[in-house]
Amino acid sequence: MAKIIGGLTTSHVPAIGGAIARGAQQEPYWKPFFDGFLPVRAWLDEVKPDIAVVFYNDHGLNFFLDKMPTFAVGAAPEYRNADEGWGIPTLPPFRGVPALSWHIINALVDKEFDITTCQEMLVDHAFTLPLKLFWPEGPCPVLTVPICINTVQFPLPSAKRCLALGKAVGEAIASWDSDKKVVVIGTGGLSHQLDGERAGFINKAFDLKFMDSLISEPEWAAQYSIHELVEKTGTQGVELLMWLATRAAVPGRVRKVHTNYHIPISNTAAGMMALAALD
Repeated sequence: MAKIIGGLTTSHVPAIGGAIARGAQQEPYWKPFFDGFLPVRAWLDEVKPDIAVVFYNDHGLNFFLDKMPTFAVGAAPEYRNADEGWGIPTLPPFRGVPALSWHIINALVDKEFDITTCQEMLVDHAFTLPLKLFWPEGPCPVLTVPICINTVQFPLPSAKRCLALGKAVGEAIASWDSDKKVVVIGTGGLSHQLDGERAGFINKAFDLKFMDSLISEPEWAAQYSIHELVEKTGTQGVELLMWLATRAAVPGRVRKVHTNYHIPISNTAAGMMALAALD
């Protein structure tokens, strides 16, 4: 059976892509953020995952407000990046693993998740930048399965529902007849709001509590409704739903490999975690 080796979470601000393109990683503004990934890259070099299952949110590249699924799973042989208007260079296609995608899709439908299946799928910065942060050299070395969660247009899935989704995905991965090693990735957040009267809002205390909870009490954030999470983290901070799904997909106990938290990066609280599976 396939083995889940751990979970990774990170912010995905488009400005990160611009910094990578300019080679600005060691500039004072960016250095505390990029240096946080060095220990995680060393861990990835050691454990060598074959596949990354990525929970992310689309920002209008593949889905738009007129057609916004709550959950969507990619089942394509490759996933192409395209220009979103941020000035970020597009990246080569990311290789898919349809056999695992279909295994996850069938398992989710069996557990009564109503999902959208995408046999063609464009992937935006929320998918591409985290993979570039964890594997910065050359083409992405791992196969990928994108799982998109709606955090853009209400109604949004609850934190409790995203935990259930993550658990179901983890169980599907673990039941896949393969010797592949899988890492689960969740992207987005942490607290930030890009518009309205609270533009620039960051809640450091909540972010740090949330990050800590993922290690030993992943259900902690599920006590809050979506509207309460928006109040505590900002309109876009609700992207923490992807972090919750990721932690739920990693079964049992975890060990903290490394974490990093830096504010602000483009008006966003930029967090990163690497958790190794123990069970």
